[in-house]
Amino acid sequence: MVKPTLVTNSIRARREEAGITQADLAGRIGVTRQTLIAIEQGRYSPTLELAFQIARAFEVGIDDLFQYPAQSSGD
Repeated sequence: MVKPTLVTNSIRARREEAGITQADLAGRIGVTRQTLIAIEQGRYSPTLELAFQIARAFEVGIDDLFQYPAQSSGD
């Protein structure tokens, strides 16, 4: 069983807001639709290069699409 990543993203919301299909975005960034689905659902963390490509497809910064939880001070 694959452990979900701690990285969350707002790709789906951005994509739907822009009226872009999963297949279109996947083609733009050079991955399969299945890979894009896994990224959107948080089952797969993209490489840094792929994260940049996705952000550029929306003309935003990486941190506008991807979030990583801050460590609590008690850890």
